Amino acid sequence: MIKKIDHLGIAVLDPARGLAIFSEALGLRLEQIEDIPSQKLRSYHLRAGESHLELLFPTDPESTVAKFIEKKGAGFHHLALEVDDIEEERDRLTAAGFEPLSPEPFLGAGGKKVLFFHPRTTGGVLLEICQARSADVEGPGSKGNGHA
Repeated sequence: MIKKIDHLGIAVLDPARGLAIFSEALGLRLEQIEDIPSQKLRSYHLRAGESHLELLFPTDPESTVAKFIEKKGAGFHHLALEVDDIEEERDRLTAAGFEPLSPEPFLGAGGKKVLFFHPRTTGGVLLEICQARSADVEGPGSKGNGHA
């Protein structure tokens, strides 16, 4: 089940300029800067109510974000929706005709399990589904639900 918009991904050429716009000018609070070597990018998480903006800065010209910027320019990159069970949601969306970009979810920003779907099957928007780490969902002292 889809719970909420987790974040909007925005590809940036210059993180300082992106932060000047979204943090300084708009007043969104920078909560975390995270290097994601597997994706060859640096991620800047800014709180926007119960959701986040995620500024995506490529750290390698061969990264998918660098190639996106080269093709389309800086700007909106993806919509991320938080789900309860990522494998169940993957199966449901695949049955509905959405094409996952990888067969299995993988570890993304913030330690979340993530999976992307091809824009040609989602109305032209790169769609990410993500599942929070168990501790984020369950809180301290919880027994857990078996999810990583």
